[in-house]
Amino acid sequence: MRSDFLAWLEEHQGRQYALHTDHINPVFVKMLRTIDFDRGYVRGQGCYLWDGEGNKYLDLLTGWGVFALGRNHPTIKAVLRQLIDAEFPNLVRMDCSLLSGLVAEALTKHASGGLSRVFFNNSGAESVEAAIKFARCATGRQKIVFCDHAFHGLTTGALALNGADFFRERFGNLLPGTEKIPFNDLGALEKALSDRAAAAFIVEPVQGKTCEVVHDGFLGDAQRLCRKFGTLLAVDEVQSGLGRTGRWFCYQHWPEVEPDIVCVSKALSGGYVPVGATLTRPAIMDAVFNSMERCVVHSNTFGQNDLAMAAALASLYVIEEQRLVENAAAMGAYAMERLKPIAGSSPFVSGVRGKGLMFGLDFARPTSSGKLKLAWDMLHRMNYGLFGQMIIIPLLQKHRILTQVAGYHTEVIKFLPPLIITREDLDWFLNALQEVLADLQRFPGSAWDTVFGLAKRVAKA
Repeated sequence: MRSDFLAWLEEHQGRQYALHTDHINPVFVKMLRTIDFDRGYVRGQGCYLWDGEGNKYLDLLTGWGVFALGRNHPTIKAVLRQLIDAEFPNLVRMDCSLLSGLVAEALTKHASGGLSRVFFNNSGAESVEAAIKFARCATGRQKIVFCDHAFHGLTTGALALNGADFFRERFGNLLPGTEKIPFNDLGALEKALSDRAAAAFIVEPVQGKTCEVVHDGFLGDAQRLCRKFGTLLAVDEVQSGLGRTGRWFCYQHWPEVEPDIVCVSKALSGGYVPVGATLTRPAIMDAVFNSMERCVVHSNTFGQNDLAMAAALASLYVIEEQRLVENAAAMGAYAMERLKPIAGSSPFVSGVRGKGLMFGLDFARPTSSGKLKLAWDMLHRMNYGLFGQMIIIPLLQKHRILTQVAGYHTEVIKFLPPLIITREDLDWFLNALQEVLADLQRFPGSAWDTVFGLAKRVAKA
């Protein structure tokens, strides 16, 4: 490597897929090439990506929500450059960082219900791991109750709370003492808590893998049951938090809800430095760190590093200064207003759901047209789960819009636009989606030829 790093890097452009095949994950590369997603992006700015040929794409994946403020936000970039140039004394272990204190102050200002303490970590999964440990320590109990279809991360403890068997299978015994209940099922929750053995009930207000939203009143009733049986209410806001749903935290759509623990990450990074946080009440934190001997009984190496804290502080500032919570509420309402009639015109769309700028389409076998039923059945016999690619692939190939299905073996496509998105960019997406959904109703037709060809390539691969 030479001192001119960018020039050196440019010499290696185009090698990424070969390098990943040789050294990282060859199956992932095979998947990208099979569905024609190996575009070789070379630049990102705001809501957009550009490939090596100069083509501009609208990014509705946002790194699974990491780029909520868009890519390479100038304010966050400027803050990080200043910090690097200042040569601060980073991670002095026997001291307290001013930066992390300021982030904690700013975060808790936007939370409600006495969430005044913060533990910093490096990801959403780590924030969930901390929630598990804190709840068990504070209550003296072991059981953690979670929901079907939930996604809380892929580390061992968080994986034990995963509602999909696909992610859990083949990894052996996971965290003991967990119990799964149906999402939005208050009766099942009461039954799971009634033995007074549950340390916490953890729930996503909008499920990351389905975009299913908690029913109005569910979180308030869940909180009532948790308090009745001595269980802590933990809300996973890793995707839904920090403005995405039109409130700083999604649980704030229901003012009566005051969770005991809240997990955040993704948007807090500003798209630059991994960072996560677990917000909780003083009594819970004090139960964990209950003596000088135990003042670091839960810890990590990089959780309060200066770059992560500066990125988080700048991100919170940008969300406030640019009124991105309000923009998410307005643009989310506009998207849903247009999306519902577009979806209603397609016999394949069974539901539109979500909140703010976190929304998705659910697909199902048509109930009317015989030809379309036949096409659906033929495709699903060949490869279950490929139907979503009939929407994803043309959105990318014809309209240069990047998105993806919500999870493996699902019929849901999820959209996570940046919080800075404009009505013009939403129209780009919505008009393209309308065209793609209309193409699906032509069978036989080019859209079906494409996906049947894909199914054969997948089987061969």
